Amino acid sequence: MRRAVTHLKKSDPVIRLIIERIGPYRMQFNPPEFHTLAEAIVYQQLNGKAAETIFKRFTALAGEPLTPEGILKLSPEQMRGAGLSKQKSSYLTDLAAKTAAGLLDFTGLPKLPDEEVIAHLTQVKGIGVWTAQMFLMFALKRENVLPTGDFGVRMAMHKHYLDRQRAKASKAPAGAKKTRKKKIKLPTPEQMEKIAKCWEPYRSAACWYLWKSLDTKTL
Repeated sequence: MRRAVTHLKKSDPVIRLIIERIGPYRMQFNPPEFHTLAEAIVYQQLNGKAAETIFKRFTALAGEPLTPEGILKLSPEQMRGAGLSKQKSSYLTDLAAKTAAGLLDFTGLPKLPDEEVIAHLTQVKGIGVWTAQMFLMFALKRENVLPTGDFGVRMAMHKHYLDRQRAKASKAPAGAKKTRKKKIKLPTPEQMEKIAKCWEPYRSAACWYLWKSLDTKTL
C-alpha cells in the first residue's frame, strides 16, 4: 500500500492532493470465495440498509457463510420471502448451480489473469464486468484494475480532471455574461484509460481515492 501511494503522489499531482486530504489508504478486502460473490449479488442496486436487512434474512434461511448447497435447498418462494426479487433469486440460483457443477472454480481464480477472471465470473447470470472487477479489487486484491463502467469513478474523474480542465480553458474575461451550466458529460472509457495511464500499476488504489473524494471535500 505504501508503494502504491508513493507512486500515485509522484505520478499525478491531482491524485496527490486528494491523497493528502483523505489520508491513509485503507481499502477493506473480503475473501475470494463463493460467499463474497453471492453477497455482492444480493447487494446489487440496493442501498446499504435495505441490502443488509435482506442479506440477514437470506443467510438465516441459507446459512452463513453462504454455500451452493445452502442456496439450492431453498424454494423460489422462500427466496422471495427473504426480500429477493425474482431476477436476483435466479442469479443466486445460477451461481450456486454452476459452482456445484464445477463450472465455477473459486480455488483457481487467484492464479488467473484479470481478463480470465472476468470471463470466468461473467458466465453466471447477473454477474457483469463491473461486479467481476469489484471482485478482482476487493477479493483478489488485484492492484491495477480500472472499472471504466463505475459511476463513482467516472464522476470523480469528471470532477477532478475534465471539469477543471474545461473551467480553465473557458475562463471568461471580466464583465462577460455567465452562461448556463452544461449537462455533465462523464468521461468515456478511452478518456479514463488516458487519465489513468500514469497510475499503473496501482490503478485500484487510485480508484479507491477517487471514490473517497466524492465523500470528502478535497479540492
